[in-house]
Amino acid sequence: MAVDETDLDALVSEAAAILDEAAKPFVAGHRAESAVPKKGNDFATEVDLAIERQVVEALVSRTGIEVHGEEFGGADVDSPLVWVLDPIDGTFNYAAGLPTAAILLALLRDGEPVVGLTWMPFTDQRYTAVVGKPLYVNGLAQPRLKPAELADSVVGTGTFDIDSRGRFPGPYRVAVLERLSRKCSRIRMHGAIGFDMAYTAAGVLGGCINFGGHVWDHAAGVALVRAAGGIVTDLAGDDWTIDSRSALAGVPGVHGELLDIVASAGDPDDYR
Repeated sequence: MAVDETDLDALVSEAAAILDEAAKPFVAGHRAESAVPKKGNDFATEVDLAIERQVVEALVSRTGIEVHGEEFGGADVDSPLVWVLDPIDGTFNYAAGLPTAAILLALLRDGEPVVGLTWMPFTDQRYTAVVGKPLYVNGLAQPRLKPAELADSVVGTGTFDIDSRGRFPGPYRVAVLERLSRKCSRIRMHGAIGFDMAYTAAGVLGGCINFGGHVWDHAAGVALVRAAGGIVTDLAGDDWTIDSRSALAGVPGVHGELLDIVASAGDPDDYR
């Protein structure tokens, strides 16, 4: 089948069944301890590894499309068609016993997210979308997002370490949050990018600011938000791509206000 003839709705149905199967070990492994140290103080659990193996095997055998996963890598993300998987988004939350952890799966076509699935097993919520069609939550089509104002919205933000000197240093993140707090009194920090993006797509949040992340953190949510009628860029205001290392998502109106606030904080390099 040619790439442009792919039945995306059928792929969503197949992928949803696969994620339903993966949700069982996901729930059973709650509070799993660190198994694989990663960069900084990040880590993966044995459940991360097992779920990635399970989902990758099922996707390849049942859809014929290769997968790029967070833990084991895989096919190039700029392939004509490739699944991108985060087996546990919010690993710290998951290991601590919090319910804010999810399975994220996106289908990229020539580097563009065209399908997004976000599974939240502990809250029993399933978000699916094909870009160009409605967002679905637990199988129910959602209305398109309407313009809103930041002052009336709840906004999700990324976490920070004040001593971090990474791409977006801790002091820079604090400066953004300080400016945001003057416009919005309803700031939330979920510690899971997938939650922030899915909630933005559903209009639960007016928007979210993700100071970091990789393609597996963002791609599913990008598809969800864009399908719902929202906007996703990086923190510089450029359209999100698979090479972006940040994401700013929002409903019409709120996205622009958030972008202005981020810009007002200046250059992240000035905070090192």
